[in-house]
Amino acid sequence: MEKFKQKLLQFMYGRYGNDQLGTALLIAYIVLLVLQIVSGWPLFSVLMTADVIWMFYRCFSRNIAARRRENDAFLRIRKKFLDFFKLLRDRIRDCRTHVYHKCPHCRAVLRLPRRRGEHSVRCPRCSKTFNMCVFFGRK
Repeated sequence: MEKFKQKLLQFMYGRYGNDQLGTALLIAYIVLLVLQIVSGWPLFSVLMTADVIWMFYRCFSRNIAARRRENDAFLRIRKKFLDFFKLLRDRIRDCRTHVYHKCPHCRAVLRLPRRRGEHSVRCPRCSKTFNMCVFFGRK
């Protein structure tokens, strides 16, 4: 067993291995497998095969810089996706007490107290002032 472990370590030396994108591909494979079992649709088998080929290609690749760029691009997309849902969760949680508004200059999302009327707001990110109107809320 120890000999096999040493051979495997020697084979993987200088290769990329697994990362967050590889883990996401594995999860996608499992989801596709379940969908294929439930539906029996042959397209899922083709997608599963492509997923496994891409996953193993990335894992055994010696071009570490390219695989790192791919993973960084995946992490940027995943962060945007997760940030969208975190903001949505916060907006639902704070809907009675706060209003969310985008700065017209830098597009930053600002969380402001819900007070009815027109207000002058200063963006903390770009330091520009703009007016906004809140229609519903406390006086």
